[in-house]
Amino acid sequence: MKHASKRGVLKGHGWILFFYSVPSKPVSNRMKVWRKLIKAGAVQLKGAVYILPFNDEHYEFLQWLVSEIAEMKGEGAFTRIEKIDTMKDSEIIALFDQQRADDYKTIEKALYDLERRLSSIQKGTTAQNIRGLSEQFNRLRKEFEEVKRVDFFSSGKGEALNKRIKRVDADLKNLSGTEMKKESPMTISTKSVTAYQGKIWVTRKKPFIDRMASAWLIRRFIDKSASFAFIDEKDLDAMGRDSVVFDMRGGDFTHAGDMCTFEVFVKSFGLKDKILKKMSEIVHDLDLKDEKYKAAEAKGLEDILAGIRKTAKDDRDALEKGMAVFEMLYVSRLA
Repeated sequence: MKHASKRGVLKGHGWILFFYSVPSKPVSNRMKVWRKLIKAGAVQLKGAVYILPFNDEHYEFLQWLVSEIAEMKGEGAFTRIEKIDTMKDSEIIALFDQQRADDYKTIEKALYDLERRLSSIQKGTTAQNIRGLSEQFNRLRKEFEEVKRVDFFSSGKGEALNKRIKRVDADLKNLSGTEMKKESPMTISTKSVTAYQGKIWVTRKKPFIDRMASAWLIRRFIDKSASFAFIDEKDLDAMGRDSVVFDMRGGDFTHAGDMCTFEVFVKSFGLKDKILKKMSEIVHDLDLKDEKYKAAEAKGLEDILAGIRKTAKDDRDALEKGMAVFEMLYVSRLA
């Protein structure tokens, strides 16, 4: 989601300010919170005050983080604001851009080394292991995607680095004559559909892409009489035997490795439908935003689901409407 133009106009979304404090011991608790904030792309304004562009994903992330801090016997709070009176939006965006530029530096240095080695191969001056270079590039590209994911304002450094990465990718593919090596899928245990009938399927509030798609999959292929409920993460331990939790940290079915929850369901229940394979690619690209499959349909589908999320009466209404969209997508591909 783009939050602003490069001139710093925030397009009505605003910001989230996050404050926290945790006991001084153990120090690992403070480091844990700090790492999570940095990984989410937050910028430190002063002391234990951090800022993020406002969106539902960041709001949800901070809800989870407040719960974790409470378990550490600390305190956390956040608030949405439209602006900071003492700072222009362009100045705040510059802080985000600078933090991303620092993140990109290590990647840029490693990419330069890779480009030199690749150039040496292309000139024929030395023999190199193409596979080894490809594996190194895959790791480097993964690091880049992690930073790009939190490059909220499309910094110039990121755009330039992205172009270089695409050139290296093309050069490696030309040299090897094959697709880049894919990561081996994570092992998922097989489940029986008969063991999951008449259940209450529980997930997080404010359902969106992965949860909508997974709910549709559950009702169509796994449990036709499935009913759905929505909870906060703190209520997870209170779920009964007839409840199956999905797309929640610690749930029965959730992200595994580089797979989204929808993909985990397909693999867990051994669903071989060819249409589901393509839908898995679309949901993966939308949910993880790593462009792994470069699904052309993803953007249009995301816009429709975003519209549902904004106009639905409640979580149940949003889920049902989202499921209807995935049903139409599935039917449209039937022969």
